[in-house]
Amino acid sequence: MSTLYIVSTPIGNLSDMTPRAIEVLKSVDIIAAEDTRHTRKLLTHFDIHTRLTSFFEGNEEKKITGLIEEMKHGLKVALVSDAGTPAISDPGFKLVRTSVEAGIQVVSIPGASAVISALAVSGLPTDQFTFVGFLPDKPGKRKTKLEGLKDIEHTIVFYVSKWKIEKVLSDMLEVFGDREAVLCRELTKIHEEITRGKISKLLEHAKSELKGEITLVVGSRELGAGSKL
Repeated sequence: MSTLYIVSTPIGNLSDMTPRAIEVLKSVDIIAAEDTRHTRKLLTHFDIHTRLTSFFEGNEEKKITGLIEEMKHGLKVALVSDAGTPAISDPGFKLVRTSVEAGIQVVSIPGASAVISALAVSGLPTDQFTFVGFLPDKPGKRKTKLEGLKDIEHTIVFYVSKWKIEKVLSDMLEVFGDREAVLCRELTKIHEEITRGKISKLLEHAKSELKGEITLVVGSRELGAGSKL
């Protein structure tokens, strides 16, 4: 049966690669990867020799047509991103959507996710949350986006570039007020760091030129001014 596999890969620690993910990547005909150079290192580590093709924001429209045709002819394709679960804040969702519309079976091979990992260790309420992904780069659009989120009454999760973290926290302090938040950096890696406190505290911390991948978890305005992390 024509199948698209959505394969999660480690967000840092290679030991988080699941046996099922390795098995699927070995068995499919094609692996569509966000960065073939990055993924080739992963495949080499696990002795996987499946054919690679690039699939990233910028070439996805052209690649989708070819991959759909391959699957219609019976080939099996695995989609991977550089780290974590594909199609989450990632152009891979377009391939998933087109595959569904074409009647192709889509199978999830679950595993690591920075969103869930950060949320789970945050200490903030997890019964309901909103995942925003990356905020707009332009200050005006970023503040407008934050204004639309400030009245949400549950936890919010963001991806933030190390180059933008100070500006993002500054805008959040202005729009949200000084809420409880948790900054998760380099999750599962050797230099993993989890910093908890008010947004103002995290802003001061961000001035130390943080490096690596950052996931930011922010409490709701309803969390309560008296609570402390």
